[in-house]
Amino acid sequence: MSTRPSILLVEDEENLHEALKLNLELEGYEVTSAFTGSEALQKVQDEYFDLLILDVMLPELDGISVTETIRVQNNEVPILILSAKNASSDRVLGLKKGADDYLTKPFNLEELLLRVQKLINKNKKMLDKDSVGDTYSFGNNVVDFKAQEATTKAGERIQLSKKEAMLLKLLIENKNEVVPREKILQTVWGYNVYPTTRTIDNFILNFRKYFEADSRNPQYFHSVRGVGYKYTE
Repeated sequence: MSTRPSILLVEDEENLHEALKLNLELEGYEVTSAFTGSEALQKVQDEYFDLLILDVMLPELDGISVTETIRVQNNEVPILILSAKNASSDRVLGLKKGADDYLTKPFNLEELLLRVQKLINKNKKMLDKDSVGDTYSFGNNVVDFKAQEATTKAGERIQLSKKEAMLLKLLIENKNEVVPREKILQTVWGYNVYPTTRTIDNFILNFRKYFEADSRNPQYFHSVRGVGYKYTE
């Protein structure tokens, strides 16, 4: 699994696309290319990205519509919009629809790279929650992350797989917040390209069996349809 930040570059002007891709790769980023709005949406559905660099004028679907669609799907990936339009109304529209930053063409390459770095760092800080430590208790359950074991509500001691311990830790560290399935698959499984989410569903079902008083009416482990999973206390 690559630990380099991944960027989806969506720009249909080929020379500019190649120049940006090369410069971003020289900075150590992993760059995936898309040349149309609908191709960009498909890639965002299939993969995890740390940042999107998105041109406004694109074939099939413009960058503003792409941004709007991504935000409607509750995907919080940082988006940097590039545009030849420099009217403040265009900038305001882009930001209103959910972009994090807006840069007008022609731009200074160094400025673009600084903005990219800033957005990626900001996103990383938000995703790196405070650690819960080696053990955690909720209800009558105790989880020992280091030993990869837990004591269940019934007082039974069970062994957890490494992935179970990692998923539990991720959910608990984001207590009361929905963790998107993409984030889970990338953090726990190390996938950049996603398999079926049934993998996670099976783990959630196991957690309910271990830790819930009534697995059909869960108190702690919830699936949020179409978005992700949540631990509440």
